Amino acid sequence: MPDAARAVAAVFREEHGRLLGALVRRFGDLDLAEEVAAEALEAALVRWPVDGVPPKPGAWLMTTARRKAVDRLRRDQTYAAKLAVLQAEIDRSAPPASGGELPDERLELFFTCAHPALAAEDRLALTLRCLAGLTTPEVARALLVPTATMAKRIVRAKNRIRDHRIPFRVPTGDELRTRLPGVLQVLYSLFTEGYAASSGPYIQRPDLADEAIRLARLLHRLLPERETTGLLALMLLVHARRDARTGPDGEFVLLEDQDRARWDSVLIDEGRDLVPEALTGGPPGPYGVQAAIAALHDEAPDVATTDWPQIVALYDVLLTLTPTPVVALNRAAAIAMRDGPEAGLKLLDDLADEPRLRGYHPYAAARGDLLHRLGRHEEAAAAYREALASAGTEPERAHLRRRLSTLETH
Repeated sequence: MPDAARAVAAVFREEHGRLLGALVRRFGDLDLAEEVAAEALEAALVRWPVDGVPPKPGAWLMTTARRKAVDRLRRDQTYAAKLAVLQAEIDRSAPPASGGELPDERLELFFTCAHPALAAEDRLALTLRCLAGLTTPEVARALLVPTATMAKRIVRAKNRIRDHRIPFRVPTGDELRTRLPGVLQVLYSLFTEGYAASSGPYIQRPDLADEAIRLARLLHRLLPERETTGLLALMLLVHARRDARTGPDGEFVLLEDQDRARWDSVLIDEGRDLVPEALTGGPPGPYGVQAAIAALHDEAPDVATTDWPQIVALYDVLLTLTPTPVVALNRAAAIAMRDGPEAGLKLLDDLADEPRLRGYHPYAAARGDLLHRLGRHEEAAAAYREALASAGTEPERAHLRRRLSTLETH
């Protein structure tokens, strides 16, 4: 990829959410915002190789997108009443200040997409697709559903916003808190895609993880609820391991093989200090419990001395709060560390008919690892091949190929 094209892609990844949030807030039309943002990207791909990357690329994209939006509206006579106002604003180089109680336009749009008129599954799909900049297949993979199903959810959510005239405004008071769980779910999904990418040449997308943490910090200052605190703690404690998750050539490094000296002690201390706040003052929430699990991992000098009994006990609690197959998978892996691979494998085999784990490569990879530890090499190889067929990133595929190669030497 030419240098200018890489620069455009990098800037667009970083600015996409803020760009879309500002455009939606100004024009009140999600489809229009997406279309002109894409047109601004195309314009950058044409102009920047010739003129060079501008000093403020985000502002350049914003100005270009706003002008293209006004051009579109000018051609549509149904928007004639808006043009006088829009034309007066077109030459402003800075995005408008956020209104209401939220200090960030992207958070405003998150709360808009969390409107109760939208089904919960549609809210999450729409926000990840539009604000996180994930492709529809990436969103589908993240939420363990077929791509065609996800595409229908996104279209359905957009249509409902349009047909029900859901306003792009900041909720206040009790309404803000009512929508908070949906926003937390989106931020967690955004972070997860950044920390463990669902597809592409890299295992991580640090720009997404950093943005999720930035927004979580803003939200925590605005609404320091226990689960907001728990989510921020979880993100910090997990993100602290980012540098150790890849080797010199970008290869994937498992937790048990990571150089813990490369973990970020500042983030660990900050996240660990938040965990008691997330777990006290009422019944525990899912993010607080996950943060406690992450803290136990980060406190341990190595895998062997990790407090696996306490981690299993926390997963028992988490499974009652969030009874999903992914939580059950993680609990089985923890039990394998506490009680041995045979115990963990039995639990994984009990999940074999779970439809949401079909095509979910971490499940097949976990079975392969436990079968490998038990010396059942042919079965382990079959599990690794199954995982390889559905793994989304090249580092994960390379890791699984190395596992298969090791088995072939036996």
